[in-house]
Amino acid sequence: MIRFLGHRLWQSIATLFAIITATFWIIQAAPGGPFQSERAISPHIREQMLAAYGLDRPAPEQYARYLGNLLRGDLGLTTKYEGWTVLEIIGSAFPISLQLGLLGMAFALAVGLPVGIIAAARRNSPADWVPMALSMIGICLPTFVMGPLLALGLGLKLNLFNVAGWYGWSDRVLPALTLGLYYSAYIARMTRAGMLEVLSRDFIRTARAKGASESSILLRHALKIGLTPVVAYLGPAMAGMITGSFVVENIFQVPGLGQHFVSAARNNDYTLLLGVTVFYATLLVAANVVVDLIQAWMNPRVRLES
Repeated sequence: MIRFLGHRLWQSIATLFAIITATFWIIQAAPGGPFQSERAISPHIREQMLAAYGLDRPAPEQYARYLGNLLRGDLGLTTKYEGWTVLEIIGSAFPISLQLGLLGMAFALAVGLPVGIIAAARRNSPADWVPMALSMIGICLPTFVMGPLLALGLGLKLNLFNVAGWYGWSDRVLPALTLGLYYSAYIARMTRAGMLEVLSRDFIRTARAKGASESSILLRHALKIGLTPVVAYLGPAMAGMITGSFVVENIFQVPGLGQHFVSAARNNDYTLLLGVTVFYATLLVAANVVVDLIQAWMNPRVRLES
């Protein structure tokens, strides 16, 4: 297990290094600059501002300096929020994105797992066809389509929930629902497929031959193995909810990290854009490592094959 963990950690470090390097040079190749839109300042003042952030140095020197600061946990100062560091902005905005992601995942699991289990237990019946058809619709509708539809129907037409802000519980329902519906569709289909694969195995037929009840077969014999694909999906899904929620945050005006990411891209805020990307990449890589460890615990063949 220790060898397996070490192998995964080295892979994670290499992946993060590649992402940081690619992001840095893509930003360097982008047209414009962080102070390009500041028309009121003179070229001399602009040069001083670039020097203050170290942006007047050659790109390789900036890259080496950024890596050195990153190893010390310093993501730098933002160029648009005076007096704020990137870490301070992440620290203030990420808890909101995390809360939104947790609410969305709770909804996705609460809907997707029971639907998938029931569909597998009632294979080729209306309890299987109807939810699987609805889940396909949920997969095909992206969040930037689902969000406005929910805001229009449940928010503006029926006036059940607020459609903007992040103050009370009513503000949280529609963003969490928008995120959760998309992922609940995947979880339902993966749960059904995993359970059907397990239910066709020999030890399940043996359990039935010994007189075990269907509920006992589902919950005691098939559930742990059948949910392995879902467990593998949960880590990337949770990270995807958090890192991909900037669409939902912009639709419902949620003051999370996604709002700052979009703002940084719009304003050419190099340090904030790169810092948020590094933070998001770390979340995704860490989530995959955790999922690999859980899979190795649930199925020892995973670590033997790695």
